[in-house]
Amino acid sequence: MSDVQSTPPSSHPSLKTVCLAAYGLFALGFLTSGVFAFATLAAVIIVYVKRPDAAGTIYASHLDWLMSTFLWSLLWLVLSFLLTFILIGWLGVIATVVWVLYRLIKGFLMLVDTKPIGI
Repeated sequence: MSDVQSTPPSSHPSLKTVCLAAYGLFALGFLTSGVFAFATLAAVIIVYVKRPDAAGTIYASHLDWLMSTFLWSLLWLVLSFLLTFILIGWLGVIATVVWVLYRLIKGFLMLVDTKPIGI
């Protein structure tokens, strides 16, 4: 017999719950225009920590989706901010906001239907 006692699986949040929390935190930080930026950072940390646990499941695609959404939106927002000095950056900000909203909504709906999301 093994001396190691494992905790019952019911005491751990499911990967679906973890993904829902990550989507919610990301949306909270994004929709408050960075007022709750810590929520977005918490979502990114959750994604990095849970990626190995989700390997080989449909939830891995959602975690990758969230991470790529974060990284691309960060890049485009920084570039748009720099371009605001010549007054065309606001178009980039608007396009990035619409794109991130689309990705959050699409990913959330696919997660609720328990379907993987293509990247």
